[in-house]
Amino acid sequence: MQKAVEQLIGRPQYIAQLQKWQGQNDLIKIVTGVRRCGKSKLFSLYQTDLEIESHKKKQKINIININLEDLMQTRKIGLAYDDEGFLTDYNTLLDYIVDSLQPKVVNYVFLDEIQLLRDWQKVANTLRLQDNVDVYLTGSNAYMFSSDLANALGGRYVEIKMQPLSFSEYFFSYQSKASLYMLTKKDYDEINDPWGVYSHYIKESGFPQTLDFLYDRQLINDYLLDTVYLNTIQKDIVRRFKIGDTNKLDAVVRYLFDNIGNETSVRGIERGLKAGGYNISVPTITTYIQGLLDSYLMYKCDRYDIKGKQILDGNAKYYVADAGLRAALLGHEDMDQGHILENVVYLELLRRGYKVSVGKINKGNKNIEVDFVAQKSGGEVEYYQVAYALEPEVLKRELAPLEEIEDNYPKFLLSLDLAEGNTKGIKRVNVLKWLLEME
Repeated sequence: MQKAVEQLIGRPQYIAQLQKWQGQNDLIKIVTGVRRCGKSKLFSLYQTDLEIESHKKKQKINIININLEDLMQTRKIGLAYDDEGFLTDYNTLLDYIVDSLQPKVVNYVFLDEIQLLRDWQKVANTLRLQDNVDVYLTGSNAYMFSSDLANALGGRYVEIKMQPLSFSEYFFSYQSKASLYMLTKKDYDEINDPWGVYSHYIKESGFPQTLDFLYDRQLINDYLLDTVYLNTIQKDIVRRFKIGDTNKLDAVVRYLFDNIGNETSVRGIERGLKAGGYNISVPTITTYIQGLLDSYLMYKCDRYDIKGKQILDGNAKYYVADAGLRAALLGHEDMDQGHILENVVYLELLRRGYKVSVGKINKGNKNIEVDFVAQKSGGEVEYYQVAYALEPEVLKRELAPLEEIEDNYPKFLLSLDLAEGNTKGIKRVNVLKWLLEME
């Protein structure tokens, strides 16, 4: 078996967001995202930057870093687990941190996987109120943060939403790692070919640690299923909802993973599962979906009425946090390449700070769909169609919904086709160049 060697991958987008809020001590900075997407390593990178900056400025700082998943560290602090698997006695943690603070310097306090601690808000709020303490948290479950922080901290926090590696991050990290294995010109050509690297990306995942298992597909699959998927399911869903039989939960997950990019409803999921031999009620399916969304394993994309400019109730589309995770669970055969690409584009739009919906236009008896309506806060709307390949008939079909939109906001057709151009104001762009931000 190939030995895994840790590789720390730069995440400049998220470092920049942390730096943006650095020094605003009255705000707690929270990095959220699916387990193993790189939140802990992001803290390590940021702490190194803080140390370099303080050395240049000849200013002393104090960094306190606590990972609540580290049993050795939590035992040293004096924390213990209760019957439900949560760490208890927040006062013990607070006393430990207070004893570690230094006067007359900025104390940077990093608390990793904070949702594992009961009453963690009291620790965060107490530290936030200290003049010389800058607080940073990570969390892997949205449920733990939604109401707790709003109520306990009065909104005095900022959230940085983190994902596994983008295609751009993966591409350059893959090049660096794979270069160690190059033997022939063919090997060199492959690692510099965006399409070749993309095929690895959607099968082997953007979870950073999988790059340490390069070319060992079995090891990658084992890591994705055991360390990422099962770990998340057990800690964030099974334990939360006290699920005894996980077979039905697994059936719901597989159904959603298999139907990414398809408009669906809870009733539709119920019918689909019943046809497969699973009798699962609508309330149970709704509960499981919420657990998947809260754990960041999946994302929900609501429908948006382009003319009426409002979110529509009912059906929605669901996308998985990482295409490689889907491949590990469902297998690599018979992958719907079009919906996989759509999934990658959806995540990239979120990563770039857009609010994303599925566009709907009612025209006569026709219901027209635009893959994505994307808008940044205070910015103009952008429309996106995503197509795997653009044969003449496919091109005509994909352009049609965008042509039906009567406003003059930017319209894009993203595909793997190399022929770029402009058709009736619709910009055709190679999707790999777009993902690499080379367009």
